[in-house]
Amino acid sequence: MSRHAAVLSLAVLTAVSAVACTSDAPITPPTPASRASFSIGNPVNTGSENPFTLAVIGDIPYGAQKIAELPRLIDLMNADPTVDLAVHLGDIKAGSSSPCTDEYFAMVRGMFDRFKDPLVYTPGDNEWTDCHVASKNNGLYTPTERLQAVRALFYPVPGQTLGGRKKQVLTQADDPANSAYVENTMFMESRVVFAALNITGSNNDLASWGSPLPANAANYPTQAQEVASRAQANTVWLTKAFALANAQDAEGLVLFMQADMWDATAALSGFDALVTQIGTLAAAFRKPVLILEGDSHRFKVDNPFSANPANAAAHALHPSTPVAENVIRIVVEGSDGRTEYVRLTIEPKSKDGSLFSWERVPLD
Repeated sequence: MSRHAAVLSLAVLTAVSAVACTSDAPITPPTPASRASFSIGNPVNTGSENPFTLAVIGDIPYGAQKIAELPRLIDLMNADPTVDLAVHLGDIKAGSSSPCTDEYFAMVRGMFDRFKDPLVYTPGDNEWTDCHVASKNNGLYTPTERLQAVRALFYPVPGQTLGGRKKQVLTQADDPANSAYVENTMFMESRVVFAALNITGSNNDLASWGSPLPANAANYPTQAQEVASRAQANTVWLTKAFALANAQDAEGLVLFMQADMWDATAALSGFDALVTQIGTLAAAFRKPVLILEGDSHRFKVDNPFSANPANAAAHALHPSTPVAENVIRIVVEGSDGRTEYVRLTIEPKSKDGSLFSWERVPLD
């Protein structure tokens, strides 16, 4: 097992004042009436400075072997006494020649129900964007219909995680202007804000769905409508995440997304605006920001917002990329590599000054 640690020495870090915290015990799901007033400030746990540990996976399961291994991997994560919350960064199936059936989705949902800790899941392109018959051979589906199916199955209670021990989180479903985006969630633990966003591969859904589409495709949003509405929702959610971090004087911020926005082997124009926004907000925030991604299937740690020459190739992949030296990016290992999870620890009072540290934990 290898260990990696990230230390961000920022002169701007100052002592933070103590604020009240809320309980993270299991709670009764909020009713629509009680959630009618959208707020970025509740529920959060702002005061605790104890370590908080996540088990992070993505791009699994692809194929029979990984389907067989995923329950064992979940059991390993459940048995880790340090883990407080699990995260799946999307892509629960292969991207091509892998039909997007209700039965397959239900099978994966059944596996997700094995998690004992809260599970935060953000969708990947393989379970909706790529669910068409044209270039992907994934069945005769309309991608936006599949996204609705994913939402219904994996987000049955807005503002509540999956997993055995439910956790209440903020959800964009409570924002009247972007209420479809139940998958965009947010919470705060150990003085760090965490935000999940529906940012997917296939060039952020700019890759054509092709034809034919099902006869009832007109009953669902078109590709152009989907791209525009999700761009608006993600822009708003990113702004709220950094606003919450600033308002609560957070020590740092973590973003969950599926797409590798710096995969040099793929089309990337669909991420240009997001990269500019994240970099601009991160530079103004001036405290540690961690981006967790899947998509490209190979474990990697870097800072594509850095002006360091070692990051020049990644920095040049998007026009007008801001410089933000306080950002770290981790890409998790995918299904065509070793089966593992990343044990990510948030430690506001670490002795070496590192807010984020991580280990790769293999299944075998």
